[in-house]
Amino acid sequence: MSKNILITGGTGFIGRELCRQLLERGDGLTILSRQSPETVKALCGRVQCVSNLTELRDHQGFNAVINLAGEGIAEKRWTEDRKQALRDSRIALTESLVHIMQSWSSSPEVLVSGSAVGFYGDQGDRTVNEETPPRDEFTHQLCQDWENAAEAARGLGVRVCLSRTGLVVGPGGGFLQRMVPPFRFGLGGRLGNGTQYMPWVHRADVVNALIWMLDHANASGAYNVVSPNPVTNREFTATLGKVLHRPTPFPAPAIALKLALGEMAELLLTGQRAMPSRLSDEGFRFEFPELQAALEDALRRGTTS
Repeated sequence: MSKNILITGGTGFIGRELCRQLLERGDGLTILSRQSPETVKALCGRVQCVSNLTELRDHQGFNAVINLAGEGIAEKRWTEDRKQALRDSRIALTESLVHIMQSWSSSPEVLVSGSAVGFYGDQGDRTVNEETPPRDEFTHQLCQDWENAAEAARGLGVRVCLSRTGLVVGPGGGFLQRMVPPFRFGLGGRLGNGTQYMPWVHRADVVNALIWMLDHANASGAYNVVSPNPVTNREFTATLGKVLHRPTPFPAPAIALKLALGEMAELLLTGQRAMPSRLSDEGFRFEFPELQAALEDALRRGTTS
């Protein structure tokens, strides 16, 4: 049975592919975006567009809401202003979204809301599942407050699922878009000592997991949306070099990254050996569980858009 779905972040790297698949199966989509309707439709397909949540006040409601909006966490140095912008684009928007839901004539059945494995903070080489206590640092505080804002929808009788997503590999964008060019010229290398874990996941599996949460009435709470085979930065670097048939001889020293990026360097120098424990236990199956096959698919279909 088709659904009427509101999506925030629909024009993003994950959102575009999500929209394509939902439209293919017959769902009706409304996209919240500040971009022009023409641009949104060019990126997302045959969708309805709204530019502000206030346009949806006193709406009859949607069957489901998928909330993926949020400015890129690694796009700019973390000044205090930038940190506030990251919070506003996630937490303030989610709070406003839940507030607008209260005005609808009927509440959605489910809210699937974004989060990230940064929720756990730096976890070294210990295995991380959804029950692992987090380390209190900026990424944890950001994700925790974001999740709390989404969880408020439970008070409206809405089932809430939280997608704690890892580093997304796929064609047409994502972090590979910036990572691949120097590797193609033989200038790639590990970051710092390379022992930090990179909880990667293919975009196809992120989209499949979001749709799985949408459709499975028993799905609820936080899910680590990451490959079941996390790798260290050293392993990721070597595998990317192998797929590109290029050497990877140029490590980026930790001190240079810290000087260039400040606090944001911790995103690159620390990580989580995160496992998709709840997804696996509840029957979800990954299309790309292995890194080499995931990179080969992304690079074969292009990493620039």
